Order: sequence, then C-alpha cells, then structure tokens
Amino acid sequence: MSANGSRPEYKLFAGNSNRKLAEAIATALGRPLSAAMVGRFSDGEIQVEIGENIRGQDTYIIQSTCSDANVNLMELLIMIDALKRASAGTINAVIPYYGYARQDRKVASRSPITAKLVADLLEAAGATRVVSMDMHAGQIQGFFNIPFDHLYAAPVLLDHMRKRFEGKSDELVIVSPDAGGVERARAYSKRLGASLCIVDKRRLKANVAEVLNVIGDVTGKSCVLLDDMIDTAGTLTQAANALVDKGAARVFAYATHAVLSGPAVERIQKSPIEEVVVTDSIPLSPTAAGCTKIRALSCAPLFAEAVKRIHGGDSLSSLFV
Repeated sequence: MSANGSRPEYKLFAGNSNRKLAEAIATALGRPLSAAMVGRFSDGEIQVEIGENIRGQDTYIIQSTCSDANVNLMELLIMIDALKRASAGTINAVIPYYGYARQDRKVASRSPITAKLVADLLEAAGATRVVSMDMHAGQIQGFFNIPFDHLYAAPVLLDHMRKRFEGKSDELVIVSPDAGGVERARAYSKRLGASLCIVDKRRLKANVAEVLNVIGDVTGKSCVLLDDMIDTAGTLTQAANALVDKGAARVFAYATHAVLSGPAVERIQKSPIEEVVVTDSIPLSPTAAGCTKIRALSCAPLFAEAVKRIHGGDSLSSLFV
C-alpha cells in the first residue's frame, strides 16, 4: 500500500510471443503497454531493456510460452529478471498458454518432469505470481511455491456455444475425445443442458489399428468435441469420423489452445468437422488463419478482468460461477 492507503500503480509488459493478445488485454484495461525493448543481440542472445520507472509498482508480463517455446520462455525469464533488478513491487507472469505442461510426470524411468522445471525457473527468476489458463493438468499448480491463479476459457467458449445452439440443447451432445477429458465435457454439458458422450480409443493388440468406440447416442445430433488443446489434430479428427460413422448430423470442435502443429490444419480441413473454435492464447499461424474451418475467439477480456481483480484484491473464482 502507498502512504495514502491506495494500492500501488501497475504496469503491463509484453514479450514477443503473442503481442496482439497483449495489446488487446491492455486496451480492455484502458491503459497502454509499458515501454520495454525485447530484441536480440547480434549473436542471437535475447536483449531486454525496461524503458520506464517501475520501482515499487505491481507489474504484469503477458507472454505465452508457445512455439518457439524455448525462445519465448527465455524472453519471459529475462524480462522477470529485468523487472526484479529494477525494484518492481510484484512481478506477475501472465502466461495464457503454459508450454511444457504436458511433461508433468515421469513417463519413463529416466525422463524429466519439465513442467516442474519451468515452475522452478519462473520462481528463481523472481516471479511473485503466475496466471495461466486451462492447464493440461491442474496439478501443475502444486509445482509452485508462489500464488498461482488458474483461469478457465469456459466463459468465452460457453458464450459462443450458447449463441450457436440457442434453443437446440435437446439436439446437442458434448463429446470428450478421450477418457481424460470427461470431467471437462461433463461440466460443459451440465451448463448447456446437453447430453454427454465419450469417444473411447483403444488398441486391441500390438500392430493393430486403434478402435474408436462411441459411448452415448449421437444419432441425428449436433456434436461438439471439447478439448483443452489441439496439437496435431489426430485424435480430434479420428473422433469426428467415429461420430459421423455413428450417425451424428453435424460435428463441431472447441478447444482452448490452438497448438496446431505438423499436419493439424490439413487434417482439420479434410475432416467432417464444420468448424473448430479456439481462443487466441496462441497466435494462429498464417496457414491456420487462412483455414476457413478455424475461428479464434479473444480471451483478452477474461485476462483483463483477472488482472483487474488481482490488482484490486478481489475474487477470481466468481468469474467462473
């Protein structure tokens, strides 16, 4: 608190990973992005210089650690260090997409847990809080010894779904493309008053193609495949084909993070999915942006409200009730 009892001023900074989203968040908050030069030295090393006084102030760095994950993560760490050395009051790392989140456990006897390593790096650099959205595994919050605010894209995605399927909830089925996403799909189906379906994928034996079983009635229904992220889109498009084979009338897909690596866009374009709706937590590549089946919704108002509430000491959980 300042001498007159008010909270200190706050500043917004942005790396280069998703500048458009950072600018949209700043616009929603009614303030400009603060001056910071984030570039490269001639040998390729990252160069950061903070261009204004931040002593004692709350600071927020907006930076998704998406592809190129290593460069974007290093930019974030160096920016945090620069703010710490400039005597910032607090340093809040706002990470719409948390890279390395899928490496959250040991999958082999001598494999790393990189999601935990990233958490340690953020803390060591000087972050005092982390804000992220729809983590691949919510338990990653436990990797941190500093406050972690976990946001959900549900308000953004549900609003779009309600407008698209208004008055048609009896024809709507929310589909989890795998067993791991059932809890998420159930939450959406409950809020929309829709049915729930699961696509169960299993390999009967070695070197035999996977068999997809659709658990639930989709005949003549509009199906919405729901996931936290779309990477290569293999599971998504296979699930869409299985739904059509079982009699689904229409198939849509909604996901928070559009990783869209490798053949993802081509697979989506050739699939029976009518439209894939994602957020702008990760900027779309030119190829993805040019795909008529892919639409990105802005999560800037959600992050702007989160920043406003964090700074004001207000509840975040009420955003998702």
